[in-house]
Amino acid sequence: MASVPSLASSVEQRVADALASALPEAGAADPLLRRSDRADFQANGILALAKKAKANPRELATTVVEGIPTGDLIREIEVSGPGFLNITITDRAIVETLAARAADDRLGVPLSPSAGTTVIDYAQPNVAKEMHVGHLRSAVIGAAMVEILEFTGETVVRRHHIGDWGTQFGMLIQYLLEHPHELDHKSEEEVSGEEAMSNLNRLYKASRALFDSDEEFKTRARARVVDLQAGEPETLALWQRFVDESKIYFYSVFNKLDMDIQDPDVVGESGYNDMLVETCELLEQSGVAVRSNGALCVFFDEYKGPDGNPTPLIVRKSDGGFGYAATDLSAIRDRVGNLKADTLIYVVDARQSLHFKMVFETARRAGWLNDEVKAVQLAFGTVLGKDGKPFKTREGETVRLVDLLDEAIDRAATVVREKAQDLSEAEIGERAVQVGIGAVKYADLSTSAARDYKFDLDQMVSLTGDTSVYLQYAYARIQSILRKAGEAKPAAHAEVALAPSERALGLHLDQFGELVAEAAAEYAPHKLAAYLYQLASFYTTFYSECPVLKAETPEQVENRLFLCGLTARTLSKGMSLLGIRTPEKL
Repeated sequence: MASVPSLASSVEQRVADALASALPEAGAADPLLRRSDRADFQANGILALAKKAKANPRELATTVVEGIPTGDLIREIEVSGPGFLNITITDRAIVETLAARAADDRLGVPLSPSAGTTVIDYAQPNVAKEMHVGHLRSAVIGAAMVEILEFTGETVVRRHHIGDWGTQFGMLIQYLLEHPHELDHKSEEEVSGEEAMSNLNRLYKASRALFDSDEEFKTRARARVVDLQAGEPETLALWQRFVDESKIYFYSVFNKLDMDIQDPDVVGESGYNDMLVETCELLEQSGVAVRSNGALCVFFDEYKGPDGNPTPLIVRKSDGGFGYAATDLSAIRDRVGNLKADTLIYVVDARQSLHFKMVFETARRAGWLNDEVKAVQLAFGTVLGKDGKPFKTREGETVRLVDLLDEAIDRAATVVREKAQDLSEAEIGERAVQVGIGAVKYADLSTSAARDYKFDLDQMVSLTGDTSVYLQYAYARIQSILRKAGEAKPAAHAEVALAPSERALGLHLDQFGELVAEAAAEYAPHKLAAYLYQLASFYTTFYSECPVLKAETPEQVENRLFLCGLTARTLSKGMSLLGIRTPEKL
């Protein structure tokens, strides 16, 4: 089905046409429509246009009003102040537009006319290392942007750039070679994520202890790094065992986060090894990178160290080893050249911003990024504790991500059990997972990615305030009403007059497509979260002021059930774009 124009866009077109008729010599004019407390919309572009045409703005506004038809879309339009237009929509237009949205599986949300191919780099754990609270934001923000962009029609390629290469693997591989049964188990299906991580932790500690105490082992481990980089088969086979064991653990954590991670999407640092030499050659041959004290570097006038000297991006070290820059630049070449991406999004900690600025600028100088292909760092802030400091355990240790998620589920179970009326223990357990994980995700996504935020589980699982639980209960309440409706069915009645809270709810429902497009264009899932919270708030006011099943007429009952149903669908779709479940019962 074709997309449904929003009421705002329809009003904008009416006002723009009237402006063009009133001042044809001014050409196309932007009415600058905005929401208003005094009416549904306010158009304030007339002041600038009048100044340009040296006309009286209030007289021009009056002329424009005379050229705007009313009755079908616009109920009332008046000139306000020095030349603003206050515009009120008809009840009929609201209901008919919402009915058109309800008839569409996409709720009338249009596909982007400029959709292309985007690669999103997110959720980047390290092989043989435990995931901690610092891994949360990249995973949650990245997964939400995947869903939002795909819903707008973008072709999205997921990339999980895991840390699966480096000198530490020499130590691990050599230890496993000398203790070959340390990672033995019957089958992957019989090993849980916790068991896999326990195996890796045990092996890491043992290999580290031997590395620090035994000079001969240290020498063998360093030689093993050379073998790994050279692609020696036995060494690579042992390295692969670490990667596979780590994936068992990774996938268990992502599964708890209700995120789908597929093997083809996991392309770690090692995936670009074969490109590193060529990347360096291309940069040096083009003059983008130069030799400095034996290292291959890219210099930037705008980036200087404390000593005032330029801070270089080191692509290849003086000992011949490759740094992160070489891998990241090779990844750009692959994503642009082979995946045909026109947008690259990196969901990475804000503390790495300087690195990515230099990497992106280097890629532009080399011609791998240009006016047709852009790269963006979706930088995120830090997860803080209630004290406003980086989130740590009482002992000062980094918080394990799985422990944090388990605690959220436990807190949610308490809340669900207190409110549950007809849920079994099994259902309470299922809802606790949906509510707890949803609470963690929403707390992250309702904050602008660039900002730090405080991790407060008590607030996150609260039934009041800006929480996912508040939204989930609004959805569940609607489902309860629809179940109790009996023979009464949701139906749009354009002839039924709307109460103020019905109008407010209807106008907000109509904005869903605009907010999705805005969140996609600005890589701002927090704007969608804010819209959904406002939607639940408008619904709560409507529910308290407008009886649904006991409305005065059958038509009014059906119309209010229709508003309930469309609100539920919009909440469910919006929450799903954020990666959050909406239980039918709570």
